[in-house]
Amino acid sequence: MNWLIIFLIAQLSACSKGGDNSSASVTPTPTPTPTTTVFAKGADISWLTQMEASGYKFYNAGGTQQDCMQLLKDLGMNAMRLRVWVNPTDGWCNTADVINKANRIKALGLKLMIDFHYSDWWADPGKQNKPAAWNGQNINQLQTSVYNHTYSVLNSLKSNNIIPDWVQVGNETNDGMLWSEGKASTNMANFAALVNSGYNAVKAIDSTIKVIVHISNGYDNSLFRWMFDGLKTNNAKWDVIGMSLYPSTTNYSDLNNQCLANMNDMVSRYGKEIMICEVGMSWDQPTASKNFITDLISKVKSVTDNKGLGVFYWEPECYNNWQGYSLGAFDNSGKPTAALDAFK
Repeated sequence: MNWLIIFLIAQLSACSKGGDNSSASVTPTPTPTPTTTVFAKGADISWLTQMEASGYKFYNAGGTQQDCMQLLKDLGMNAMRLRVWVNPTDGWCNTADVINKANRIKALGLKLMIDFHYSDWWADPGKQNKPAAWNGQNINQLQTSVYNHTYSVLNSLKSNNIIPDWVQVGNETNDGMLWSEGKASTNMANFAALVNSGYNAVKAIDSTIKVIVHISNGYDNSLFRWMFDGLKTNNAKWDVIGMSLYPSTTNYSDLNNQCLANMNDMVSRYGKEIMICEVGMSWDQPTASKNFITDLISKVKSVTDNKGLGVFYWEPECYNNWQGYSLGAFDNSGKPTAALDAFK
């Protein structure tokens, strides 16, 4: 009968500790932990493998050589962005190169944005050239090509257990993409159809990936209203409105204020989230650049309804006049400048 005595003693002990045995046996329901979106502080480092192959090395502030991605992570960055070209003549930024860099990004535990240019080379506000393989295609064929290319690249990433957090369908598409068929000022409906082809391919890979439509001049509210009113009218689908902002050392304060007003207007008008996909300033003005980025990060964090997702520096690792680009954030000895302290 010892088991019965032990049982009775246990019951009496529970009553004496809890007062009421029935209440003592109830386990309180835990309060759910609020889910918070991690603010993205990142960089587009698409040139990195080409720079490494050309002999460029990177050093921390103490002069110790270090992997560039690790260095940027140590400086406070938690995300990277990679551009994709369809059939680049030199191979850089093709699918294989993107997967190489994406695997390194994944190994560091960083978030990832993929930026589809839908071109064999640069696509930006001044040029949106079709890939050579797509020349001669009509709008229906171009929609299929956009879908297949988007799906193929993302599926290759998925095969490497990499699911991007964000995907841009087009790069700085101020007047659409895949000109002339997808030129927005000529045929907004065609551009909307191409956006939807990219959107549908992304969601077919993983419905949690957020799709970005990205245009430049984040301070220009009239441009953004024209573009996204037109896309909305033509039933385009997107999750995030992406912006670029490249001010000078003298006007960044005004442009940041205008950008904030534009971001809040986009949230109010379309109910979508906002991402600053590209920023940059002259490498030899690190203090002004740091002040610019610090102020912009603060403003993006203040966007209505917490819909500001993050800020990405465009190719900060560039130094020593790499490809003639002077808006990096490393000095000529391969060390990061004070500009990147804004991300700490």
